[in-house]
Amino acid sequence: MRHGKKVDKLGRTDSHRKAMLANMATSLIKHKRITTTLAKAKALRKYVEPLITKSKSDTTHSRRTVFAYLKDKEAVTLLFREISEKVASRPGGYTRIIKLENRLGDNAEMAFIELVDYNEIYGKIVKEEKKATRRRGGKKKATEKTAEGETAEVEVTEEVVPTEEVKEEAPKAEAVAEEIPATEEAPETAESSDTEEKKD
Repeated sequence: MRHGKKVDKLGRTDSHRKAMLANMATSLIKHKRITTTLAKAKALRKYVEPLITKSKSDTTHSRRTVFAYLKDKEAVTLLFREISEKVASRPGGYTRIIKLENRLGDNAEMAFIELVDYNEIYGKIVKEEKKATRRRGGKKKATEKTAEGETAEVEVTEEVVPTEEVKEEAPKAEAVAEEIPATEEAPETAESSDTEEKKD
C-alpha cells in the first residue's frame, strides 16, 4: 500500500529516478519535445513545470536553484533566455502530453511530451480559429452584399415594369396612329363637302 506516498517511483531507486528526470528535463528543454512512456511523461511534467516557473524571474538565486535540478549549463541558459520569454504571459501549463500507440515490445503506454509554445501540430488549428473570427466580419459583408443584390434585383424588377408599360404604350400609339388617318380623312371629307357647297 502506498498511503501518503506522492512520489511516482517508476520502479527505480531515489538517486536513479532523480538522475533520469534531470536528463529527461534537459532533453525536453533542448529539443522541445520527447517521446517516452506515459508514466514517465506525467512524472516529468511535475518535475519540469516548477523549473519553468522559476525561470520567469532571472536572478542568480533562481538560476542556481534550477541548475541544482538540471545539472546542465546549456539547458539552464536555454531555459532562462529563450523559453522564459515565450512563456512569460502563460500562467502555468507549459507542457502538453499526447498519448501514442502502445510500444510493440512490451505493450507499454507511450506518449510524447512537448512545450506548448513550441508545438508543431496544434499551431495550424489555432490559425484556423483566428480565421474563423475574421469570418464573422465577412458575414456582415456577405449580408451587405446580399442586401445590395436584393436592391439590385428590386431595381431590375422596377426596370422591367417600365418596359412593359412601353409595350402597353406601343399598342396605344398604334391605335392613335390608326385614329389619326381617320380624323385626317374626316377633314378632307369636310373640305370636299365645303367645296361641293361652294360649287352649288
